[in-house]
Amino acid sequence: MKNMSFFMTTDQVRNKTKTVTRRFGWLKVKPGNLIQPVVKGMGLKLGEKVENIGGPIRVVSVRREPLCNIDKADCIREGFPDKTPDQFIHMLVWHYQCGRTDEVTRIEFEYV
Repeated sequence: MKNMSFFMTTDQVRNKTKTVTRRFGWLKVKPGNLIQPVVKGMGLKLGEKVENIGGPIRVVSVRREPLCNIDKADCIREGFPDKTPDQFIHMLVWHYQCGRTDEVTRIEFEYV
């Protein structure tokens, strides 16, 4: 089972309010795949270990789309009910140094 980092949304995954994530890459993920959410998967310091966040999640649906396609309902599914789509896009553009129209993989999942 592959790990997926939820460093920016650890609390949302812990309290199971996040059911959608957008990723650069993850081109081979398919519905039905089981993934283990982790706090941080890369850039661990010497002696640090991967910390699981609960049990696995199951991929429900996958599609590629421009980042700017996010709507308010998906902001809520992403775990950011107080953000507008523009605020969410700005947050990702700033954090990942990407463009508003860059393609992302939208992954919808459920907790198992």
